[in-house]
Amino acid sequence: MTWSWLAFAALGAGHGINPGMGWLFAVALGLQEGRSRAVWRALPPLALGHALAVGAAVLTAAAVGQVVPANVLKWIVSVSLLALGGVRLVRHRHARSGGMRVGFRGLTGWSFLMATAHGAGLMVLPLIVNDVAGTARTAHVGHAAHAMLLPMSGFTDVSLWSVLFHTGGYLLVTGLVAVIVYHRLGLRLLRTMWINLDLIWGGALILTGALTPLF
Repeated sequence: MTWSWLAFAALGAGHGINPGMGWLFAVALGLQEGRSRAVWRALPPLALGHALAVGAAVLTAAAVGQVVPANVLKWIVSVSLLALGGVRLVRHRHARSGGMRVGFRGLTGWSFLMATAHGAGLMVLPLIVNDVAGTARTAHVGHAAHAMLLPMSGFTDVSLWSVLFHTGGYLLVTGLVAVIVYHRLGLRLLRTMWINLDLIWGGALILTGALTPLF
């Protein structure tokens, strides 16, 4: 399972690079208040909201996995990723809040919505479903794991650690990028060297969706 934990952390790190998932908001808060404390204060609610979004996707998959076989669940995840990836390629706008002065609860909710809209939870589901299916295959020798319903206990064991590793990778990269941009680069970098990560993210969603049935 070691490679899976590393994959979860790597996915979280990839999410942390995306400015639409938090670090840009943290930098904006820091610049608005004129102190780095605002950047650091934004990181815990951003990470919590991201973790809640991933956890919500996992719980939904766990519930569906009780009534449909693993192979069907993989196709549901695959189609969902393909659809969301297509949407991200067509639409690049993000939801906007009413103002920049938000508290812990508001920033957590914003992070949850952004992570959900970007499909952060969906991206980890192929790995989780594959791990749970592998456990079920081992526990039920002689049965085709892809035709079996996935046990809730398997989701519970795998999802807890996956969310922790994923959120850890996200928090590490989000914090690192936010601090570097705030202290060294400022918004001038964003004015001169902007990369459309929404297009890259949409392509990543589509690629993952296409590969999910093969896991």
